[in-house]
Amino acid sequence: MKVAYITAGAAGMYCGTCIHDNMVATVLKQQGHNVALIPTYTPTRTDEVNVSLDRVFFGGVNVYLQQKLSIFRRTPWALDKLLDNPTLLNGLARFSSSTDAQDLGQLTVSMLRAEQGYQKKELAKLVQWLAEENKPDVVYLTNSMLVGFTREIKKALDVPVICALQGEDIFLQDLIEPYKAEALVLLRERAVDPDGFVAPCHYYAQFMADAYLNVPVDKIDVVPLGLNMDGHGIPVQKPEPPPFIIGYLARICPEKGLHILVDAFRRVAEAFGADNVQLHVAGYLGKKDEPYLEELVNQIHEWGLSDSFLHHGEVTRTQKIDFLNRLHVFSVPTVYRESKGLSIIESLANGVPVVQPQHGTFPEMIGATEGGILVEPESAEAVAAGIMELLNNAERRESLGKIGKVNVHQKFNDAVVAEQLLKVFEKYT
Repeated sequence: MKVAYITAGAAGMYCGTCIHDNMVATVLKQQGHNVALIPTYTPTRTDEVNVSLDRVFFGGVNVYLQQKLSIFRRTPWALDKLLDNPTLLNGLARFSSSTDAQDLGQLTVSMLRAEQGYQKKELAKLVQWLAEENKPDVVYLTNSMLVGFTREIKKALDVPVICALQGEDIFLQDLIEPYKAEALVLLRERAVDPDGFVAPCHYYAQFMADAYLNVPVDKIDVVPLGLNMDGHGIPVQKPEPPPFIIGYLARICPEKGLHILVDAFRRVAEAFGADNVQLHVAGYLGKKDEPYLEELVNQIHEWGLSDSFLHHGEVTRTQKIDFLNRLHVFSVPTVYRESKGLSIIESLANGVPVVQPQHGTFPEMIGATEGGILVEPESAEAVAAGIMELLNNAERRESLGKIGKVNVHQKFNDAVVAEQLLKVFEKYT
């Protein structure tokens, strides 16, 4: 099968969606399928061999300039190509943090308008390339903010278009009015265009069907996230506590709930002694979230826990696996209802049990893996209680880690997940 797999770059940061898309494309290629992983906005960044194309459609600089200045909506394609330079686009990691809420809202609305929006020239480039050079059997859009592409793609290619759903509700909620309302109307109008949708869990399929897309839930197939298991789960001799090591691996930002985990860490340290507990934190930190981390570090210092806190920064794949193998328990207590949770799969793949809020994808994930404890959402006290339960019961902690590891390696490995997605593609071709 020939698949045009259209993904969105994340402005230079390690992104769970980029890593997942790259993994699926890699496996499908290895199985003999012709897959083009096509970046939009910026090049993708992954912690494995990157199999995406060496060009970018809807380059972030062109998209922004066409939004702000009408002259760039009429510039020659050859000039646009200069602005799609990967090095320049990766610099958007700094640039994008300065984009104000109004600009973001206007841009979102324009992108959903697609052939009627300010970036219609970019859509024409993509559709022409797909029709004349790629000629796929199926087109896969990896988030619903790209759903506006569907109409023109189907008109030019007459092939099925399938759209993934991967946490776009959080982005839409943060838009300011009137753009939030406009974007929701456009999303619902455009949701009739794809042949089908894919969600990473049943919760998110039902939620998006009802709240955002206004489509029947049976139009949405559920395909869980997967993981390349190479290097994960190799037996490691882990020192017994103390210190008991609590871990966090995710983007460092308020939405992911690091402040909740820091407060829980304080409670555990008060109960068991600062010398007996450590909190290890890793993950991407954007410029706009630097004050958030600084505030948390200052709190930890005021509590006298600085010697028990380690910030590892952004980690490579090898460093990530080493990081996870140090831990006794893992938690990313998101404030929002998470739809994905790849880091939970990564933790369990290395035998580290998790303590997660009882919302979003986590009940399904824990149900499928049996590798953790669910606790009350947005409660540092509940997270601390879950952590202390595993701290006090080494036998249960090890049992959850072992069964979680087995289930993740069996049910969430890259080959299994890629096969499930391929079956969705085959259903429509």
